[in-house]
Amino acid sequence: MKRWLPLLLGLLILALQYRLWVGEGSLAEVAALERAIREQQEENRRLERRNASLAAEVQDLRQGLEALEERARDELGMIRKGEIFYQVVEPGP
Repeated sequence: MKRWLPLLLGLLILALQYRLWVGEGSLAEVAALERAIREQQEENRRLERRNASLAAEVQDLRQGLEALEERARDELGMIRKGEIFYQVVEPGP
């Protein structure tokens, strides 16, 4: 019996350590998941930068077209297709 006790304790320790080293929830799996999280976070940051760049580009295009349209209306008297232009003349002195 005394000879088997250390062997049984060793086997018990190995059995308890099995999940730590192999299988679901193992240290290797945790490390792989942490690596995947870091990669996904970097991808998210890259996409956020791209979205911000695209949003700025859209804003520039919108403002550019609006500014161009305003200038064409005010300075050149242009109107859109289908609009009716009314010119109000103030009475002279």
